Amino acid sequence: MIKTITYRPHETCSVLMELEIDEDTDTIEDFHVQGGCNGNLEGIRRLIRGRNAKEVEDALAGTKCGFKNTSCPDQLSKAIAEYYKEKENA
Repeated sequence: MIKTITYRPHETCSVLMELEIDEDTDTIEDFHVQGGCNGNLEGIRRLIRGRNAKEVEDALAGTKCGFKNTSCPDQLSKAIAEYYKEKENA
């Protein structure tokens, strides 16, 4: 079953992230973002589709954008962490 996670990132140019994860395999099926750097985010989308969500979370966590303490990739890792937290509590 595909679960869609809607996440509002903080301290980034992007304003909304939508992530689709196959709950049976924890595989990322798709990723869409409103706002942010379109080319970079499309590149991230292409790189993460078909990959294990935990591996993506671990790889992107802590990524910074310039002088900010976070970035769109870091915020994506936080959205994935929320997915696992919800899954654990279900």
